Amino acid sequence: MVRHALLCLYSRRKMGKKFFKKGGVIILTYYWPPSGGSGVQRWMYFSKYLKEMGWEPFVITVDEKKASYPVLDTSLEKIVKNIKVIKTSTNEPLKLFSFLTTGGFRKGIPQGEFKGRGLFNKLSNYIRSNFFIPDARVGWVNYAYRECEKIIIKNNIRHVITTGPPHSSHLIGLKIKKDFKINWTVDFRDPWVNIFYNKQFLFTEKSINKQKRLEKEVLNNADLVLTTIGGDLKKQLQLKAPNQNFAVIPNGYDSDLINKVKGKKSKKYFHIVYTGLLTRNHPYVSLLKNLKQNFSTMNLKLSLAGNISQEIINEIKNFLPSFKVKDCGYLNHEDTVRLIKSADLLVNFFFIGGEKEMISGKIMEYLATEIPILSIGDPKSEAGKILSKASETKMLLWSSDKEIRLFLDKVIENKGKLTNRFPNLDKLSRKKITEKLSNLLAKL
Repeated sequence: MVRHALLCLYSRRKMGKKFFKKGGVIILTYYWPPSGGSGVQRWMYFSKYLKEMGWEPFVITVDEKKASYPVLDTSLEKIVKNIKVIKTSTNEPLKLFSFLTTGGFRKGIPQGEFKGRGLFNKLSNYIRSNFFIPDARVGWVNYAYRECEKIIIKNNIRHVITTGPPHSSHLIGLKIKKDFKINWTVDFRDPWVNIFYNKQFLFTEKSINKQKRLEKEVLNNADLVLTTIGGDLKKQLQLKAPNQNFAVIPNGYDSDLINKVKGKKSKKYFHIVYTGLLTRNHPYVSLLKNLKQNFSTMNLKLSLAGNISQEIINEIKNFLPSFKVKDCGYLNHEDTVRLIKSADLLVNFFFIGGEKEMISGKIMEYLATEIPILSIGDPKSEAGKILSKASETKMLLWSSDKEIRLFLDKVIENKGKLTNRFPNLDKLSRKKITEKLSNLLAKL
């Protein structure tokens, strides 16, 4: 305790003696290359462009040998090779859970759903829900805090950013904020207490109340709260912290990658592409039924890439026996963009129950390709309002069979002729979005 108090006093006295052009900023993010998936890309790109804009990012993350990363993408490491990265140890149960349920250390890590069938899964769900709060990655909090403390003192850092999920990241920021005179920015990539899949967890009333208390404490102690989408999510958070400073910073697209990568179009097939996570919580069956009922005699190819279970892949193949269904597996980011750009139609499915509070990061890359998009979700949601601005994009309810068929008719008949325009698309580039973030940090 005495040592800690002296460190805090020392940091406050020494602040300001060492400066970068705009200042140092600590970014606490669990997901970082070589982790794959969309969750890693937001702060990977922010770090890259913040450095170009005169900031000095210090990224604190988890050692990939000990982290619970569902997928890996080593190709992303080259993007952040000039960023200072500190990797910590961690204590968490998810790799063991994955091994016991699937025989692999990544395959069974839950993403967007928690499979509750069987006694073991139900017991694991109960333990995860009530003994690991706010989430099963809370075991890295103390390790990350110690590294954060060292960097603040050594480099006179004025800014700390925490991003979640996992929302346990914010507990590190909360502790730092209490111990140091520092600006703390909280980034909600997805909701915390109100996220749709929390309904699948076996929380006790005590655990639910603790989650709510922690979320409210984080929201009210931060200097700035970021969300990827406005609308309902922002309103929910504002009710919990009415005096807080909120800002919407969406996900974006890598303009250099989009311009560099070329996709080869099929002359034989009308090519439909889906990329990303796909679970039972996505309304994909509505599209399958429409394709089977109305287009079974056509030369259609459906390519699927991302974190998709073999069970769902087999279901889709069995449901569409007359179509060419290709399981591309998990692709690195560049190959994913290459696949996207080979499509005649891009499809997307919003989490059932999460349409109003979340928007997939891949949507911006979909829009950047100017390829028509069919998205299944709530048209009245914030995501629906964004997509409605595009010229050849439809956001439709899963039950809108006729509208889905009419849009499919249109894009199939006009294969290769439709350009999906989005107004001021360049403002959604990763670099442009980081400029907004840089300005917000400078004002703190």
